[in-house]
Amino acid sequence: MRRINRLLTPLTKATAKATTRDPATPAHPAPASGFLTIGSTTYINPAGTYPLFHSADGTLTPVINDTDHPITIITESDHSPPPADLILGPGERTETRRGDCVQVG
Repeated sequence: MRRINRLLTPLTKATAKATTRDPATPAHPAPASGFLTIGSTTYINPAGTYPLFHSADGTLTPVINDTDHPITIITESDHSPPPADLILGPGERTETRRGDCVQVG
C-alpha cells in the first residue's frame, strides 16, 4: 500500500511549474468540420496532414474540400524556385498530378 501512495503523491516542484506556465498552443489545430476526399479515400472531420498518392498510369488525382477550413496541397521539389503550393478554399475541388501531401488549415 505504501508503494501506491507514493505513486499517487504529486510532484510538488513539477506541479508548481506546470500551473504557472502560460497555456501552450495546441499541438494539433482544431479539426475541420466536413469531409476531405483525396482520390478514393474520404476523411471525416480531418485535421493535420494526409498523404497524396498518385496513380502509376498518370491519371489525375481528385481532391475535394467539403470542409469549413482551407486546405493546402503541398509540393516539395528540388526545382529552384519550387512550384507554389495549391490552396483550396471550403467547397472547392481540383484534380492534380502534383503534390506530396494535403494539409488541413
